[in-house]
Amino acid sequence: MKLFHLKIALVLLASTLLFSCTDEVNATYTFRTMMPVFLEMKDVRAKSLAPIPAQEIENPGKIYIYNNYLLINEPSKGIHIYDNKNPSNPINLSFIPIEGNVDLAINSNILYADNYVDLLAFDLTNIQNIRLVKRVEDVFTHLYQHSTGKIITFKDTVLTSESPQMAFETMWMVRPNMSLQANMAKASQSYGTGGSMARFTLMDGHLFAVDQNTLRVFDVESPAEPKFLKPLDLGWGIETIFPFDQKLFIGSNRGLHIYDASNPAAPKRMAVYEHVLSCDPVVVNEDYAFVTLRSGNFCVNGVNELHVLDIKDPYQPKLLKAYPMLNPHGLGLAENYLYVAEGKHGLKSFNASDVLTIDKNQLEFLQSMKSVDLIPGPKSLIVIGPDGVCQYDYSNPAKLRKLSCIQVSNPIEVS
Repeated sequence: MKLFHLKIALVLLASTLLFSCTDEVNATYTFRTMMPVFLEMKDVRAKSLAPIPAQEIENPGKIYIYNNYLLINEPSKGIHIYDNKNPSNPINLSFIPIEGNVDLAINSNILYADNYVDLLAFDLTNIQNIRLVKRVEDVFTHLYQHSTGKIITFKDTVLTSESPQMAFETMWMVRPNMSLQANMAKASQSYGTGGSMARFTLMDGHLFAVDQNTLRVFDVESPAEPKFLKPLDLGWGIETIFPFDQKLFIGSNRGLHIYDASNPAAPKRMAVYEHVLSCDPVVVNEDYAFVTLRSGNFCVNGVNELHVLDIKDPYQPKLLKAYPMLNPHGLGLAENYLYVAEGKHGLKSFNASDVLTIDKNQLEFLQSMKSVDLIPGPKSLIVIGPDGVCQYDYSNPAKLRKLSCIQVSNPIEVS
């Protein structure tokens, strides 16, 4: 017993000496998070929107193709414009600086882009002289902090703390809801094509835009004169929108919403297919909807699956089969072929002519192509990922051939 007490005393003495030393070692913890920033919209509107010379891409966001042009959004910064006549050699033409820009769409040479709470319309007729022709103010009102009247946005910030607990709590206190995140054209209008992660889409002379809980409808029959018509409440967790056959297929982290847009000014809900809480882009054809569900930083409790739904009766969508995936993000359809962006794991192609045997018909798996979204375009398969935007010859879906890659200067990890 005496020996035990002696050992305890020695331990206490050593502890006292250790903590009484003048040379203390303080650990610090560096972490990356999103810090809230408050802006006055009048200051934002006063800034120039004139295109500037071509800029290097730091952090690619959405992709969009229109005629021979490839547009790449830089989240909250603006839009890069490339001449893509030759997918093997895309030429960087210019950059439109647009604060708060997240999405885009093009209707008859008119580019629509969000500028925080406003919708902007640019005339692209002369690509060397892009002009702002219309600003529709205060339509994306979810960004306003109503108590102050200021815009609330978030800035990617590196912080340092001496407490790991404080670092953890700060990250989660200020982290935003990151959800805040087959066109049918009339003969007189021509629309571009976005990826499956798009929040803007065009159909029948109307622009549809979704945020985390609202569908906003704009009349763009006169492309250069967009008119805001109405907001429609969709419930929380809305992420993406895809148009097909006078219907809107809206992906959320809780399910797939199907809306009848035969009267595009007043879409009506047809059905909701519910699934577990998970991130959820969607593409469709005449009979089926293909939905990817994934887990990740902002897809709490998610699963990693591809769901195939029978939508022959759009009022009663039915799950036909769920296929396990690695971490599927965006996806695209071209005839009977399905392309899936598997995040950091790569890019896959499938023969989906038999929707019940898709897992047995994987054609290609490019593990080197980290990917989050894609567009099967008329000239190439355009794939965007954290390392850049690559284009592939996909005339043979079983052997994708790389044509070109636009590299980025500040690649980030796929979440």
